[in-house]
Amino acid sequence: MPGSKSNLVSLHEGVTNDTSYLREKKISDEKGSVEKRTMTLIEKNGYHDSVYINAAKIFQGIHTKKLKDRILVRYGDDSVSPMLTVKNQSFLRISYELAFNALKYQDLLEEVLLDSCVYPCHSIPEELTSLLVVMLYDLQERKFQAREIFDEEEPVAEVRKIEHYLYSFKTKLAAALARCRIKHDALSIEYTLPEAIQKQVQRASALPLCVWINTFKISLQDVFGDLKKKGFTRVESVSDFNRYTYCMDQHCNDVLLFPSFLKEELLNLDLFADCKLLLQDKSRSLAVHSARALLNVGDDVIVAQAGSHLTIAHMSALTIHSTTRIFVCGVKSSGKAAELKNLFGQMGCKNIQLIDEDFTEIEPTDSRLQNAKVVLLLPECSGLGVGNPVDFIVNEQGDAGLLRDVFQGSVSQDKLNALAERQLRDLMHAMKFTKVQAIVYCTCSVYPEENELVVKKALESRVEGNKLQPYRLIPPVFSACSNPEASTETFFKMEPSETSSGCFLAVLEREKGSSDNVSAKDILARAASKGLLGDLLVEESKEEEKKQPKVTQCSSDITAGGTKPKTAEHRQAVPNTKAGVPLPKAVSNVQQKTVNLSKSLPWLKKPHKLVPTSAVPRVWKRRAGPGSAGRARGGQAQVERRRLALKTVDIILPPVTPTYLASSCSGEREAFRGPSESCCRLSTTSMFFPPLNHNLEGKK
Repeated sequence: MPGSKSNLVSLHEGVTNDTSYLREKKISDEKGSVEKRTMTLIEKNGYHDSVYINAAKIFQGIHTKKLKDRILVRYGDDSVSPMLTVKNQSFLRISYELAFNALKYQDLLEEVLLDSCVYPCHSIPEELTSLLVVMLYDLQERKFQAREIFDEEEPVAEVRKIEHYLYSFKTKLAAALARCRIKHDALSIEYTLPEAIQKQVQRASALPLCVWINTFKISLQDVFGDLKKKGFTRVESVSDFNRYTYCMDQHCNDVLLFPSFLKEELLNLDLFADCKLLLQDKSRSLAVHSARALLNVGDDVIVAQAGSHLTIAHMSALTIHSTTRIFVCGVKSSGKAAELKNLFGQMGCKNIQLIDEDFTEIEPTDSRLQNAKVVLLLPECSGLGVGNPVDFIVNEQGDAGLLRDVFQGSVSQDKLNALAERQLRDLMHAMKFTKVQAIVYCTCSVYPEENELVVKKALESRVEGNKLQPYRLIPPVFSACSNPEASTETFFKMEPSETSSGCFLAVLEREKGSSDNVSAKDILARAASKGLLGDLLVEESKEEEKKQPKVTQCSSDITAGGTKPKTAEHRQAVPNTKAGVPLPKAVSNVQQKTVNLSKSLPWLKKPHKLVPTSAVPRVWKRRAGPGSAGRARGGQAQVERRRLALKTVDIILPPVTPTYLASSCSGEREAFRGPSESCCRLSTTSMFFPPLNHNLEGKK
């Protein structure tokens, strides 16, 4: 790969018509790259017939419609949504790229057809005009050379007919194209585009490729080693890019950035073929990292839209070491469910559960989602902030109309209003879930109507009612931020540029003190996972184990398979009731923190005195009375054993702040919330302890 220096330089300088680069390129990888390598060769020698058909269907729905008095080229009826033939992601991506290029150069291609007298043609119906324009663009890209036909390809009659017709007029078409370039004083057809479109194309071509690491398949360090073997060098930032280089993303610790001109070679690497590296817009990585930072041990996540399987897989990879389940809404058809399960299986995801209802059709009290504490909301949006609309449509299963909107540089007001209305409805529905504690809302829009205004309207609506704590905005937390505590912005925004796509991100969290919706088991599990309870359960001696009955304690954790683990049995030692029993160090610290918090926050309810579990007697001994009929021979008292009834005691646990352990190149470090998160989160729960007012006498 590094040996193709001159070819890479010419490609980076924008010489897109140089086909020798892709024909002579040699890839060091062998595993899993045969199909992609073949696809690369097809791209510069022509496409499969099915690609032309797909591209023509897409172009038919997005082409620029002109006024009736200016229509010279007619495209027939486009009211029916096209059904595309999808063999794999590569075919689909190429189909959209070909249609998008035909859209950008539609005026030029129509002018060439009319100037050369190739159009109109009575033998070609209006329904095939889109195919004619798409294939003309590809023909001029190949400098009017014949394409290579592959034996395994299934021929399509319409494609072969249009191809034969265009090739028979190739001389006239080439001459007409030359006259158009002279007319526009253009060195190449790129200069015939409007200035705004030229800037958009240049920005998209310079935008770094964003790739996240699938930790189900490979570790961060193994990726570094593999890339080093293939000749890549790691640099500090995108400003240091030079040929075969890459860098870490400044926000997400499992995201890598590559130069855009390496795209074709990267997609041929076995790392991509084996789903170890996945190409996706950065906004989606920011969203899943924000959601992960809000999770505690065992919390579930609701993904409101099933648009992108890559986003769902990334969320799954970030929860690889927990019992978190990811519920994906809106998977209606059995075929779609089977397709997603197959994709998730290839990526190694196991904690994903599909729901066929749309998110807004699910009741907030649905029993399946009672452990869900975070909603990840990625609604359909205008998407004008994305750098590469083709990749975004393919990965997110977006609407092809995005290509037309990007080309025009704007969205109609009617479409914008409709999108904002649906986004507000989804966000308000998410706020109704009683158990949910946080919502992550993310778009790729540049319009305030879809971003700040939607969030503010939802917060003002107070749809959660008076029984639940209201939501408030908090700064999002990312895994690789150098100083996340310094973030004070409630909205996270990135403007479209040559180094990043546009993105809007908002995190809504319930106000502090919302303990009514948090169960005792949840609080204890979170406190134990953070080491706040210490070693409260002490194993009895073997002798006491034989004498005393067992007490079982059930765990509330859920395994990745969706089942509850077996109950664990814990033994508790019998203390001397007269002797002073020292509290474990962890419990003492908990008590001290509780006292300090009560002093600083006088409105808090005064907690009861904490009693360690190890100090709770399993069996209480009481000396038999003088007149007892149970007195034994020799004056020795018969010891009567009985169980003492337990009562509920309220305690207040110390603040529980979600943490996220993030990996970086130098090791592990912890990401915290911003300063707005500094207020304490206190929750009241219940534990069982014996009554403290019994006057019991123990025997030394």
